[in-house]
Amino acid sequence: MPAYHSSFNEEPDIRQVGNMAVLPIKTKFRGPAPLADYSQADIIDETLDLFRANSLFRNFEIKGPADRLLIVLILFVSDCLAKIGSARTVPNQLEANKMLNTLSVDNLPIPGDATFALNAHYAPPASRADADYLRQYLVQTRQELAARLVEKLYTDGTGKPSKWWMSFQKRRFMSRSMA
Repeated sequence: MPAYHSSFNEEPDIRQVGNMAVLPIKTKFRGPAPLADYSQADIIDETLDLFRANSLFRNFEIKGPADRLLIVLILFVSDCLAKIGSARTVPNQLEANKMLNTLSVDNLPIPGDATFALNAHYAPPASRADADYLRQYLVQTRQELAARLVEKLYTDGTGKPSKWWMSFQKRRFMSRSMA
């Protein structure tokens, strides 16, 4: 059974930095990301929808530039769940939001950096300006993803993260981690 790929691979005229897509997102955070139509799903929604299914796969065939962004975001969700799961006490929604927002802006390697986990599959940005743009874009998408993930984790009203989501904290998509 093949992994689930991004539906944005077929989008025409998508900007790419290196060989990673820069897709529009619905966001409340400042940054360079193009704004998406609020009536349609964006790459963040798609990441949250596909995370649990794709985290079960060890192999992932990259079919386009949007898949490369999807991989980076899925690995970030894994890191977020691991961060919440490794906390001394079970964090409430506010604490989890602070933890994940800090994680989203800290320690962000991009393709071409020595510490980027998937350099073999990603082309580095062509210029310093592109590298700065990609870093700012990824920070913005990670902040939005962290905020939406916390909303999903704490929907039951108990003040504790969803056990069903947290059961994926030790699963590693493609046996990798961005941290």
